Amino acid sequence: MIDDIPKQYSPKETEDKWYKFWEDNKLFSAKPNPAKKPYTIVIPPPNVTGILHMGHALNDTIQDILIRYQRMQGKEALWMPGTDHAGIATQNVVEKSIAKEGLTRQDLGRDKFIERVWAWKEQYGSTIIRQLKKLGASCDWSRERFTMDEEYSKAVVEVFVRLYEKGLIYRGSYIINWCPRCQTALSDEEAPHKDLQGSLYYLKYPLKDNPNEFVTVATTRPETMLGDTAVAVNPKDKRYKNLVGKILILPLINREIKIIADNTVDMEFGTGAVKVTPAHDPNDYAMGKKHNLEFINVMHPNGVLNQSAGDYSGMDRFEAREVILEDLKERKLLEKIEPHHLSAGHCYRCHTIIEPYLSKQWFVKMKPLAKPALEAVKKGTIKFYPNRWTRVYLNWMENIQDWCISRQIWWGHRLPVYYCLNCQKKNPEDGVIVAKIKPEKCPECGSAGIYQDEDVLDTWFSSWLWPFATFKNKDELKYFYPTSTLVTAPEIIFFWVARMVMAGFEFMQEAPFKDVYIHGTVRDVEGKKMSKSLGNIIDPLEIINEYGTDALRFSLISITAQGQDVFLSKERFEQGRNFANKIWNASRFILMNLEASLVKTDLCVFFKKENLSLVNRWILSRFYSTLKEVEENLENYQFNEAANSLYAFFWHEFCDWYLEIIKSDIRSMPNQIVMYKILEKSLRVLHPFMPFITEELWHKLPNNDNPIMISTWPHIQENIIDPKSERTIEEVIEIISAIRNMRLELDIPPQEENVGVKIAASGKTKRVVLESLSSQIKSLARLNKLEVLNEYKKASGEFTSVLKDMHITIPLAGVIDIEKHKEKIEARIKKAQNDIVSKENMLSDKNFLNRAPAEIVEKEKEKLNNLKEEAKKLKGVKDGLR
Repeated sequence: MIDDIPKQYSPKETEDKWYKFWEDNKLFSAKPNPAKKPYTIVIPPPNVTGILHMGHALNDTIQDILIRYQRMQGKEALWMPGTDHAGIATQNVVEKSIAKEGLTRQDLGRDKFIERVWAWKEQYGSTIIRQLKKLGASCDWSRERFTMDEEYSKAVVEVFVRLYEKGLIYRGSYIINWCPRCQTALSDEEAPHKDLQGSLYYLKYPLKDNPNEFVTVATTRPETMLGDTAVAVNPKDKRYKNLVGKILILPLINREIKIIADNTVDMEFGTGAVKVTPAHDPNDYAMGKKHNLEFINVMHPNGVLNQSAGDYSGMDRFEAREVILEDLKERKLLEKIEPHHLSAGHCYRCHTIIEPYLSKQWFVKMKPLAKPALEAVKKGTIKFYPNRWTRVYLNWMENIQDWCISRQIWWGHRLPVYYCLNCQKKNPEDGVIVAKIKPEKCPECGSAGIYQDEDVLDTWFSSWLWPFATFKNKDELKYFYPTSTLVTAPEIIFFWVARMVMAGFEFMQEAPFKDVYIHGTVRDVEGKKMSKSLGNIIDPLEIINEYGTDALRFSLISITAQGQDVFLSKERFEQGRNFANKIWNASRFILMNLEASLVKTDLCVFFKKENLSLVNRWILSRFYSTLKEVEENLENYQFNEAANSLYAFFWHEFCDWYLEIIKSDIRSMPNQIVMYKILEKSLRVLHPFMPFITEELWHKLPNNDNPIMISTWPHIQENIIDPKSERTIEEVIEIISAIRNMRLELDIPPQEENVGVKIAASGKTKRVVLESLSSQIKSLARLNKLEVLNEYKKASGEFTSVLKDMHITIPLAGVIDIEKHKEKIEARIKKAQNDIVSKENMLSDKNFLNRAPAEIVEKEKEKLNNLKEEAKKLKGVKDGLR
């Protein structure tokens, strides 16, 4: 007997203790071991600015379940941790910080500002790591990487130089996504489009040779008209056939612009005539190149109009829009304004509407890199879970565009690009030197006048190397690469996943991982994405403080179907807390009733030697059947199904039924051994999901010195799985549940034991089983008498229920007053029927249906269905009374 277990489980007293124990004993560490198979996960590196949110909690719980499971399976399991320098995000945070001192980064200068960013990183950058530890993450923290580490940075430079030398990195002037707030270029993936309610403005451009005639163009961005260098029409458009080649006068600027014909013009949009602004629109850029048009940039990088904008110079782009519209209206050149739905790119960091902007940037040619990455997924070398993400990945890769990798910020990996001042004097396009270190002199002219490019690389240019650049030596890289599984969110499939696949093939000649598990987004209970502005954030650290880490982990996983979004409320975490308490209480009960000398018994030998009871054969079979389900679920990334199988087995089958059935004979040797073995093995299987409580209880078990997290995962014993025993006990449970429901329907109090039951079963085998378990059935159903009959005979004064091929009957004499109970049932039926009529009248009222919110109407329909079910059930009870 072990009686030193506290009555209640205290997560606060347990979690920090065991995490420190695991870390102190280096139980998370992994190193090349030829005797073991490797299993590797690289963490999606959280931003160094990050604070743990529910998305992290879900993502990292899934990874930790996989790592702990594979570690217990005997593999050398490495979970590689680290953080991302997050260029734009981190620079924004530090800029806000120094703004409180009345400073800008320009006031400090580049070097001093970078010093401040590093200081900020040292002070706050480890916050997310400390929080991941609170979550129980079993990462090998001795390997923690940062994307700006010296060794990692060398890999970034090496990759840039290699791609440049291979002709896959180039510099050019193109229309890019520009954030006026952050004042940097953005890739297409960093400028997600949002639907907006805007306007379509119809502007009249007068003909030069007849100022009283106009061509009207429709635009959503009238401020860019100042940079127009043509108006385009479709050559098939008969309306403008005679105008092609004529000259228009650009209003407000008075510049002459030509009417050109181009097949790309949509005749159905607006008037069929479009303004062409080559420096401020990607489609116009292509048209400008094709027709050799002038490129006029009318905007500074901060979104303020420049000197090319004439009288509007110095105005913000949106301020200028309003002034321009007023001036056009005054000149009677604004024909009309129509409401118009449009989709505009926004900066993924500050959410400013981006500006299509002509700028000289550095790009990576993606199509050559995409080919092997496409084939790997098509051939199944890399698999997506759920499979629907395969098509999303393939579609993006098949239509991939070149990647703009230069950013006009200061924090990040500076481009390994240098320029010779002397060469540039002759030709601004000359004098470009790409090298791993700054050259002392120009290789072309020998001049020492060398300076480095001011731009830094896109953050994702460093993180696409994460699966291999994180390893510091070749032996480790050879052993742990390729990694096994990537767990991530759908929004970074293009940012990160696809690019890592391309980098893996380009630099390592093989895929970086085998499986990609894409989990859903954590939303509030109404389906809204959690955000500060909506005030619907649930802080995981608050949940951990109130309910415990295991409760948070188990609750999140149990409600997260594969790849589906999670709809979360604070009350959801009560399930995990209650389950933790159930595990604790059941373990305490078993250990307080355990003869410790029996625990060393080998279960397989014992099973073969002993003639075990049906109940013991059933619970052992159910454990191994559940273990089989859990393994299949984990191998297929069906985490919620694995968690819910464990929950159902441990709480309902093991605790509610098995322990209750054996309670009266708990001291018998077979019952002692079986209940202990089921507890011990269940704790091991629960450990990846609920690491803290299982470690605490594991050390309460007799003769258990090694930590549970490095114990062996239970082996499936196929010879112990007994479907026949499972079906038999399942039927017995259904009988007991049916009797309990019958008592409830008859209002027989739970404590009333003066109740008898007759069960008529046609099969002899079934009758033998019921008779052998009659004492347990009587105890669990609170009966004083149980008769097992081979034939059912109707009799008055009884209440009968049919279960499959059995009739279960309660004789009512001396138990309830039948007539009074009939009257009570009749009254309830009548009330239910009246309520049904009332609800049906409400739901047929057109006024109610038109005025009431949809969710209210649905709730009323649900109430009507519940009333109908209740009436049907009551009628069944009435019919069962004889």
